Parts: sequence; structure tokens; C-alpha cells
Amino acid sequence: MTKFIGRKPELARLRQLFNKKSASLIIVKGRRRIGKSRLLKEFAKDFEQSYTFSGLPLHENITAQSQREEFRKQLGRELGLRGIAADDWGDLFWHLSQQTQQGKILIVLDEITWMGNLDSSFLGKLKNAWDLYFSQNPNLILALSGSVSAWIEKNILSSTGFLGRESLTLTLQELPLNVCKAFWTIAGVDPTPYEMLRFLAIAGGIPRYLEEMDPKCSAEKNIQRLAFTESEILFREFEKIFSDLFYRRNELYKSIVKLLASGTKTQRELADLMHYKAQSEIGIYLEELEKSGFISRDFTWNINKATESNLSRYRLSDNYSRFYLKYIAPNIVKIKRGALHNIAIASLPSWSAIMGLQVENLILNNHDKIKKLLKIPPEEVEIDGPFFQRNTQRYPGCQIDYMIQTRSRILYICEIKFSRNTIGMSAVNEVATKIKHLKTPKQYFCRPVLIHVNGVSDDLLDCNYFSNIIDMTELFD
Repeated sequence: MTKFIGRKPELARLRQLFNKKSASLIIVKGRRRIGKSRLLKEFAKDFEQSYTFSGLPLHENITAQSQREEFRKQLGRELGLRGIAADDWGDLFWHLSQQTQQGKILIVLDEITWMGNLDSSFLGKLKNAWDLYFSQNPNLILALSGSVSAWIEKNILSSTGFLGRESLTLTLQELPLNVCKAFWTIAGVDPTPYEMLRFLAIAGGIPRYLEEMDPKCSAEKNIQRLAFTESEILFREFEKIFSDLFYRRNELYKSIVKLLASGTKTQRELADLMHYKAQSEIGIYLEELEKSGFISRDFTWNINKATESNLSRYRLSDNYSRFYLKYIAPNIVKIKRGALHNIAIASLPSWSAIMGLQVENLILNNHDKIKKLLKIPPEEVEIDGPFFQRNTQRYPGCQIDYMIQTRSRILYICEIKFSRNTIGMSAVNEVATKIKHLKTPKQYFCRPVLIHVNGVSDDLLDCNYFSNIIDMTELFD
């Protein structure tokens, strides 16, 4: 097992459960490869005994009975239990509970969405087993983990059967940039922020992908190997993720992600492109993709009232998915022939533009750090996020990479620039135009902010246009 990196806040929250004098039921959810199982394995080190059981990925040959049979086999391997029937989840849970009545014990039901998806009695039997058996050991923690967060929210968190029973729910997000840096420094490497961002723009802050990187190689070499070699993880991952998560509807979900790979879209635009008569028909799929960590829904807002409007746009926030759809999927045949193994990454079509979008996602995922660098106290923030304004007869449309609205009526207009070259005066003109077009109430004051990676020109510094200039290097501190 590789060295465990990050997740200190999450581990601290889990360990607080030891202060309780009763058993705990916890939920851990998040995108595939985000590190749910790895976090729970690290947490398991604090226990006298730990047992992990996992469901089988869904496909046409998997049935409710085969899920129970697999659980029975795992009971045999984990606890040495033999000769148990696999006809009823209630009996299986009872046998497990009899072996975990005493001691400091962690039980993990991993990918619970696979385990219980095909048996309508599964959750009811699990709830009864918790109430009657598992909860009787005050030193026991039962962890339910899964990647289909929408299923977990609907069937567990919002279920009357489990209401009030969970002690803690953790939704794992991508690792922040300062933690991602440790995947290099732990190997004694001190790369430039630009070099790290080139790889993170592809992999995001997904621990599993960062573990596969060779920190002693350049970003280019790592991308060439992991993405453009048939046997490697980034080549194989996309199809597997969508098949495992969404089963029979995986093509539908992939279609939505493909549409968003080219840019943000409203629900109406997506419904029209997919030939749905009503927006609501696509709404449930968008919600599942959002809760599974692949897309984000960005609401614009009314500046006067500091309240979200009904207008929102969906954004592909998963960097790996966009990279796959833009550069791996169209070249699968060439990659299998080995034709792209040594390709110059910067020569790929529209590379600079795509990298800009990818890095923008990274910055948005680290927005708390931006606010700290701007010295904005959390209680001062009224609302923040990507901001867009529709084109009207009175006001032109505009789109702001990231905007922070504060109680003191200041709008921080943040422009994110990722370039191998220094940023010149053109950035001033771009931001000035956006502020000019923005419908700003009279009592509000705009403060332009530039976020860059490879320096700014002397002309830009001398003009004193930006109230703050943030070097992305600071995000890795």
C-alpha cells in the first residue's frame, strides 16, 4: 500500500467518534477513485479489528443472489464462517453481528450501491440489523461507502428508515493543491507550480491518479505514459467508471458529459441537444452526475439581494473526463498502435485553450485558499462562484471566472490565466471590459484580481490596475 497522503481533516472528524459512548453509523461518499476505501483503510489502523466487504460491479450477469453469495464468501474469508446460507441479507448480517459484539471494531460495507441495488429488501434488513445487533456494541463503527452519491442520498440519508441513525456523513472532494504537492515532495522532488499544474490539469486532485504518477518524470512523460498507452489507467478508466457507476444507462450519462466537454450549458440547452421535450426529463441525470462528482451546477446571482437566481449553467468539473473526451477517445485506434506514445503534448489540438479550462477548474476547487490569500474572512462573504450575465438590450453578456461578493459591498472580479508566458496588458483590457459590461449596483465597488502562474509583465505591474495579483505558487503553500 502506498503512503497515505492528505485527508487530515476527514481523519480528525472520524476519530472524534471515539469520544462517543455508543456505536456509530457513518456514510462516506464521493467520486470513484477519490479515496473513500483508502481513507477507511487508514482509519482502520485505529481499531482492534476491522472487516471490509464489497459489492460486485453491476452487469447483466449479476443478480441479487450473486451479491449475497459474494458477501457470504467474504464472510468466510474475513471471519472464517463456513456453511452459511446466502438466501437472506438479514441472516448474513446476523452472522456478522455475532462475531462483532465486543471490542473496538470497524465494519466497512464498500460500494454499498452495488451490494443493495438489486434487492429491495437490502436496506430494510440492514436497518434492522443495525438497530437490533450492530448498535449493541458501543465500540463498533459501521461505515457505508459508495460512489453513486445520489443513490445513497435517496435511499439512506433521506430515508425515514435511517433517519437520525447516521453519526457522520463525509463527502470526499478532490485533494487541495497544497496536498497534491506532497505526491512530488515525498519522493524528494521539488517541481515548479507550472509543472505540477500541467499534470493536475489532466488528473485533477484525484488521489488514485496521482499515485500512478512517477514524480521524478516530467508532466509530459507522465501524461504520455498514463494517457496514451493502452495498458495504463487513464486510457482505460473512463469507460470503466461509467459502466460501473451507471450500468445500463452509462451511454446516456456519457452523452451528457460529452456535451459539457465543449463548454458550459443550461439545462434547457442540454435538453434540446438530447431531444428531450421537457427539461425535467434530463434533470435527474444531471443531479446524479453532479452528486457523483463529474459536473458542477453554477448559479448566477442577483447582486443587489446576494441571492442565487434561477439561472444556472452546468460545467464539466472533472478534469480527467474532459481530457479523455478531447484527446484519448478520438485517438483510441492510434493509441492502440502506439502512435501517440511519444507525442508532444503541447501539439495537441486546442491544447492551450483546454488547459486554461482545466486549470480554471482546479482554481475553483481551491476557492477557499483564494479567499484566504485575499484576506477575506469567511463571515464577510455573502456569495461567491463563477458568475455570468445574460445578454440583454441594456447590458451585454459577460462571464467572470470567479467572483466574490462581500458584506462590505465589494465585488472581487477574479481572472484566471494559465500560460507558459508572462501575462501582459491584454489581461487588463479583458477584465476592464467585463467590469464595464457587468450590471453593478451603484453602491458596489469592483476590485479586479489576477491569478497567474508564470509571472506578469512590468507594464502590467506599473499600471496598478489589479488590486491583487496572486501567483498560483501560493496555492501550493
